[in-house]
Amino acid sequence: MTFKTPQSVSLLAGQRVHYVPYVAPRAIRSAWTAHRSINGLLKRERFDGIVSTGAAIAVSAMSCPASRSVPRLYIESVSRTDGPSLSGRILAATRLAELRTQHKAWASRKWTYAGNVLDEFDTFEADAASSPSLFVTLGTIRPYRFDRVIDAVLASGLPDERTVWQLGTTGRSDLPGRVLEQMSATDFARAARNASIVVTHAGVGTILQLLDMGVYPVVVPRRKKFGEHVDDHQLQIASLLADRGIASVADPEELRRETMLAAAARGVRAR
Repeated sequence: MTFKTPQSVSLLAGQRVHYVPYVAPRAIRSAWTAHRSINGLLKRERFDGIVSTGAAIAVSAMSCPASRSVPRLYIESVSRTDGPSLSGRILAATRLAELRTQHKAWASRKWTYAGNVLDEFDTFEADAASSPSLFVTLGTIRPYRFDRVIDAVLASGLPDERTVWQLGTTGRSDLPGRVLEQMSATDFARAARNASIVVTHAGVGTILQLLDMGVYPVVVPRRKKFGEHVDDHQLQIASLLADRGIASVADPEELRRETMLAAAARGVRAR
């Protein structure tokens, strides 16, 4: 069960999928609509379990009356370094699911430590391209724009006609290269592999996909105070990446040409 986007459609081609309407962060009315849709599915068909890694869709699914007899497992996002998200707190308070954390620091009798997905990766030196190309990806979260990172990339002087921009809701008409709102998984992978430098917001799904592909990304976290996200959890995932040395992390104000060129000379591999 997920939201219908070009990426989810391509990733789940050939699989059984139940698409629900998009639920923005903390959008109670949309979460209720998703809840009704999921409850209808659970009434029609029996499942052996429900597993989720977060966001409002987890609460929508696990709170359904039709799910009460189904085992439910909630694995909190790796980005939550100092405690559970709002969804995690709701599920913990209502005891609707077994709970797992990826951080020992806040594991407890209620939240069992399950390992950390970022521990799978390390880096190595790679050959940098003499004429680097760029792929900039900002995910699909709505309705939050992220103009600061685009302005910082433009100021570096590196973008050109080869640059691919996947901007979600941050529509711009002043950019060189190819500009897209969303991309299929195939197109995303092709753009990431063809680029010498990948600049991304600190979205967990995007980052894990890039690391799996061997890409050493330049990660720029969104900030709540600039209206770029609902909270500052992207700062937490960015800090984790920096501590492990598996990405280059910078705020837009600190993003320099030299930072991006240095990332082009690094690669990532599984341990």
